[in-house]
Amino acid sequence: MNYYSKNLNASKLQKCYNIAPPRIQQLLTAEIDFVLRKLSLNDIVLDLGCGYGRVAIELAKKAKKIIGIDISQDNIELAKNLYHPIDNLEFYTMNAVKLNFSAEMFDITICVQNGISAFKEDPYLLLTEALRVTKKEGILLFSSYSNKIWQDRLHWFQIQVDEKLLGEIDYEQTKDGLIVCKDGFKAITYSENDFFKLASEFNVDANIYEVDNSSIFCEIKKK
Repeated sequence: MNYYSKNLNASKLQKCYNIAPPRIQQLLTAEIDFVLRKLSLNDIVLDLGCGYGRVAIELAKKAKKIIGIDISQDNIELAKNLYHPIDNLEFYTMNAVKLNFSAEMFDITICVQNGISAFKEDPYLLLTEALRVTKKEGILLFSSYSNKIWQDRLHWFQIQVDEKLLGEIDYEQTKDGLIVCKDGFKAITYSENDFFKLASEFNVDANIYEVDNSSIFCEIKKK
């Protein structure tokens, strides 16, 4: 079961971000700003795991078109309700490892906010499909958390627990970038080495950027 699609979606997911403390809000803004710097006015962008459109709406202010996909129908319905009609913004219910798009359709494909963990899909299959739909010379941007933000990240999750959005945190198992809750929620962290190891299985160039001492971005370029 994907926890985000079944338990933590739509208005609950929106609340998670609305109640984020200032340091996490800074992280979220820094992630968006980093992606915006990579965009050009003519880019068509795919936002994997778009949720209720929190990131997509900001990217739509710069790029030619943003297409957001999410496995949760409730997330997509909320995104459409929040941001309809915006001409260069589209949302679809779709699995990130089974994309209903033609090959080489997107200039940039993004998967931010630790989606590589949240999707609960095989990372190899996820990157395979993301590469398929990204143009030659296009780029992919995947992000996870820096270990420098660990205490603030854990504090944010405890706030979500206090708001009854998540089950109680299992502090015996929660450590070293891993967050485990007693209701079945589990979030890992992808490190710089994890990203490089994954990218090495493909014919790509990969670079790592640490943003705001909080996010690790892996930029992958198709050869």
